[in-house]
Amino acid sequence: MKRVSKTAATSKTATAPRLEMYALPNFPLVEPGDNLLEQIIQCIDAAGLSLQSGDVLVIAQKVFSKAEDRYVHLNQVEAGGEAKRLAQQVDKDPRLVQLILDESVEVVRQRPGAVIVEHRLGYVHANAGIDQSNITSSINDERVLLLPVDPDASAASLREGLKRETGAEIAIIMNDSAGRAWRNGTQGFAIGTAGFEPVVDLVGETDLFGRVLQATTVAVADELAAGASFMMGQAAEATPVVLVRGANLTAAETGSAGLIRAREQDMFR
Repeated sequence: MKRVSKTAATSKTATAPRLEMYALPNFPLVEPGDNLLEQIIQCIDAAGLSLQSGDVLVIAQKVFSKAEDRYVHLNQVEAGGEAKRLAQQVDKDPRLVQLILDESVEVVRQRPGAVIVEHRLGYVHANAGIDQSNITSSINDERVLLLPVDPDASAASLREGLKRETGAEIAIIMNDSAGRAWRNGTQGFAIGTAGFEPVVDLVGETDLFGRVLQATTVAVADELAAGASFMMGQAAEATPVVLVRGANLTAAETGSAGLIRAREQDMFR
C-alpha cells in the first residue's frame, strides 16, 4: 500500500485560515466483515489524494456498523410488556421499540414517530440511533442497523491501521445525524473520535477586545462532523467518507466522552 510522508503536526488549536473537504467518490457498499482500512485507502488513491499528518477523516457511523455486522432481524426480537405499551404510544413496531429500550438507559421524551432516549453510550438520541434507511432488507425478514458497540474504539483502531499503512498521523471522527431540541432539521454530530481533543476549552482566553472568556468551549468534533455531513448528503449520494484538511486540531489520545453534557447540566431534560 502507498506510503506518504508526514507533515509537521500542529501543537495547538487555531482557527483554520483555509479548510478543505473532499467527499471520496465511489465508496463501495459495505458488507459485514469488510476491511474498512483497505476500502478507505483504495478510495483515497483512486481520488488522486494521499493522507497527510493533520488530516481528519470523517466517516459515517453506518459504514462502521455494517462492517461490524450490527444488523438485527426483527423477527428474532421478542417485545416485552414495556415495549408493547410504548409502541402503542409512538406508533412503532414493538420489536423495534424493544431494541430501542435495549440500547438505552432512559426514555427522555416520546411522541408518535419518535422515542428520544439516553443511549447506553451517554448521548441523547432519537430511537437510540437505530436505522432502517440505506440498508438492504426484506419485507418478509426486515432488519435494522444498530450503532457500533464502542465508537471510540472503532475509530481508534482504524486510525492506528491508517498510521501503520500510510505513516500519517491523522484524526478520525465517526459521525451520525440527529435532531436538536431547539432547532428544526437534523445535523451531523460526532459519536466517536480518535487522535484529537474533541472539545476545546477557551475559558481564560481573551477576545478581540481583551475581554476574558468565562464559559466558552468549542465542540470542534461536532463542527467538523456537521460540515462533513453536508458533503456526504442524507439520501442516495453514497459518499460516506470525507477527508478534511487544514483543521489544525489539538492532538490528544482521548475519545468523545467530553462532548456529552452531564445530566445535571442538561436543561432540556
